[in-house]
Amino acid sequence: MPGVLSAQTLNAPAKINLFLAVTGRRPDGYHDLLSVAAPLVWGDTLKVEAGGGAFTLDCDDPAVPADGSNLVLRAAAAFAQATGWGEGARFTLTKRIPMGAGLGGASSDATSALIALNALAGGPLDEAALARTASGVGSDCALFLSGSPVVMRGRGERVERLPKEAYSRVRGMRVLLFKPGFAIPTSWAYARMAADAPRGYVAPGRAEAMLADWIGRPGAPAGDLLFNSMERPAFSKFAALPALLERIRAQFGVSGRLSGSGSACFAILNESFEAGPLENVIREAWGPSAFIAETRIA
Repeated sequence: MPGVLSAQTLNAPAKINLFLAVTGRRPDGYHDLLSVAAPLVWGDTLKVEAGGGAFTLDCDDPAVPADGSNLVLRAAAAFAQATGWGEGARFTLTKRIPMGAGLGGASSDATSALIALNALAGGPLDEAALARTASGVGSDCALFLSGSPVVMRGRGERVERLPKEAYSRVRGMRVLLFKPGFAIPTSWAYARMAADAPRGYVAPGRAEAMLADWIGRPGAPAGDLLFNSMERPAFSKFAALPALLERIRAQFGVSGRLSGSGSACFAILNESFEAGPLENVIREAWGPSAFIAETRIA
């Protein structure tokens, strides 16, 4: 029943795209894609306190907008519209996921807001309704509802869990995240890809075959899955990205990839790998503004 809970504090995890094939542009201006997105253990923290009759947002990062353009408040408005819930809530966001990184920070925050509000309101939205509401807020919001790696299709709103055996190959794996001091706007990356069409797109049948091949080979390592067709537009403009990824491949034997549209990259590390020297090379290449964090796939 509404009012049983008065506050919720949730982890809003970052994500990486282990596989991302953009397959074409839709009539509505969005792009179709096929992706394996994996939530991480590490991310933002969102506290939600019910009451006040309105939705407000405080964030410890002054660069994060606290007005209606923020996806947390847009998610809250969508929840209120879907349920008629009028109590309002105060959101307090501790921001760790960098913006413009391709790590899904804003979408994860928005989805955590929906989950918290649904709990505070006594669960008026079932799983399917929550997924529809999340997808209406942002294309990749629904992926964060599962808490585990998912396969995404369409513009990102069609989500299904990664099969159990395939999930076992990536669950708990060490991930090193690293981002240069600059961001890449998602809108710019997709516009650049569209301008280069059809060269940058992956044929839908080929994308499905690539993913099916990996899923269908029991024990196939995660490294065999890694692919991102959005590296083409990002790397064509931001040479610092491929330059560093090639350097760490040659020096450490580590294959790094762009996550989403970037600018964050990631590398999956063996348990015995000593990350310190790799982190030093990243800082040497990208300077003191480089962001680095080690985490695991949820």
